[in-house]
Amino acid sequence: MVDSKLLSKHGFKEEVAELLDQDFSKTGFPESIKRYNLVYEASKVGMEEPYFWVLDILKGSYPNIIKVEDTFSASENSSFFGMTQQRLGLQQDKVSQYLAQVGRMVKELFQIVRELRILDERLTLYNGAEKELDKEQRYRHKGDEVTLKGSFIDLVQGGGKSPASVYGLATQLEYVTLPDLFFDAPPFKNKEEMEKHVEGLKENFNDAVLRVLLRQLNNFLVWRQSTHKEHKNRKNFQLKYLKQHYDVIQMYMTWIKPYLRTVRKLSLKSAHQDSAELISSFEGSMMDVEIIAHDPSKTHCILATFNYRTKPELVFHNEYQKGGAHVGKMDMQIRVMDWSLDDIKRYKKMKEEEDLLLIGDVSASVQTSMAALGDELAHFLKEAEGKLDNQKDKSANKKKQKKSLIRSLFGDFMEPRSEELVEVVKETKRQGNGKMQGLVVAWAVYNNFKKAHRMITW
Repeated sequence: MVDSKLLSKHGFKEEVAELLDQDFSKTGFPESIKRYNLVYEASKVGMEEPYFWVLDILKGSYPNIIKVEDTFSASENSSFFGMTQQRLGLQQDKVSQYLAQVGRMVKELFQIVRELRILDERLTLYNGAEKELDKEQRYRHKGDEVTLKGSFIDLVQGGGKSPASVYGLATQLEYVTLPDLFFDAPPFKNKEEMEKHVEGLKENFNDAVLRVLLRQLNNFLVWRQSTHKEHKNRKNFQLKYLKQHYDVIQMYMTWIKPYLRTVRKLSLKSAHQDSAELISSFEGSMMDVEIIAHDPSKTHCILATFNYRTKPELVFHNEYQKGGAHVGKMDMQIRVMDWSLDDIKRYKKMKEEEDLLLIGDVSASVQTSMAALGDELAHFLKEAEGKLDNQKDKSANKKKQKKSLIRSLFGDFMEPRSEELVEVVKETKRQGNGKMQGLVVAWAVYNNFKKAHRMITW
C-alpha cells in the first residue's frame, strides 16, 4: 500500500475496489485492469511454499520477474528478532568502515581539485604567452608575459628585497631603467631572438645596463620554458591521480551498496512495528513481498503482492545450521496492470522513494559533497578521461554485442473451467487481445492456487 499523494506525484491513478461487502474504498495501489485477492492461513504449513508456487507459474508465462519490495519486521522479544539484529550489527560495522574511508578520500578530493585549479590558472598564462610566439615579434602581445615576469621577480628573485633582482638593481642609479626594459621586452622563442632584441637597444642604452638586461631576460626565458613543462607534467600527473582517486571512491561505494541493501532488508519496517498485528511479547513477524512479471513485447504486466503475518520458528535444517520457518497467514493480491516498460520504471522509482533506500541516502550524500566542487570536478574528470583515452589503442575496442530479448510463447493449454473464466475471456475481447494473456494468467494463478491447496472452488 502506497500513500495517495505519492501515487499522484508519479502519475498513477489510485485503485478503488470492493474491499468488504458493498464497501468500495481506495486500496493504496495503482488502478488495475483486474484484481484477485486470496487469503491463505495454515497452522502448520510454511508460508514460503505459496510464494514460490506463484512465482514458478508466473515464470512460465513471463520472461522477466522484478522484485520491487521485500521488507519484514519481528516482535522485539522474538528469537527471530535477536538473530537478525546480530547479523545487522555485523553489516553496519562494515558499512561504517567503508564510509570512513570514503569520507577521507572525498576530503582529499577537494585538495586535488584545488591544486588543479591553481595549475590551470598558471598554465593559462604560459599558454597565452606561448601562443604569441606564432606571430611576428613586433605584433606579439605582452600581457601574459608581463604577468609571468612579475611572478618570476617575486617568487624566484625575491622581489625588491633581493639586491640581485630586477627591482633590487633598479635602486642603483645606473640601472634605474632596467625594470622598464625588462617588462617591455616581447615574448621570445629562443635565445637568438632575445639577443637580437637586446642588440637593437645599443643605440639608446649603455652596455652595462644591456648586459644586466640580457642576463635577466635569459634567466627568465629558461625559467619560463622549464616551469611551463613542469606545470604540464604536474597537471597530467594530477589528472591521472584525480581519476584514480575518483574511481577508488566509486569502487568503495560499489562495495558499500551490497552491505547497505542487506542493512535495509534486515532493518525493521516502521509501519509493521506500529501495527496491531504485531505484539512485542508474542513470537510473531510481518513481511511484505511484491513482484512484477512482464514481457517487454507486451503492454501489460502482473503485479503480485504478498502480505504475511507469521510465527517464525527457529528449526535446525541440519545438525549445525538453523533458520526461521514461517507459519501463519498470507494475503495475496494478483493484479493485471495496463503498464508499459516506462510505467514499470516509474512504479519501481516510486517504491524506492517510498522506502527511502539507505543506498540512495548515502550515495546522495557523497555525490552532494563532490557536487560542492562545482563543475570543475566534472571538467577535470573529462579531461583526465580524454588523456587516458588517447593513450589507448583504438583497435582494442570491442564491439558491443546486442542482447536479444528472450520471448516466451504462451500456450493455449488452458480451457474455460467456470463461468468466471468465460467472463474473463469476454472482458479481454472488450479490452483487446493484447491484454488477454495477463487476464488469463491472473485467473489461472488465482483459481489453480486454490485447487492446488485444496480450497473451495466454483
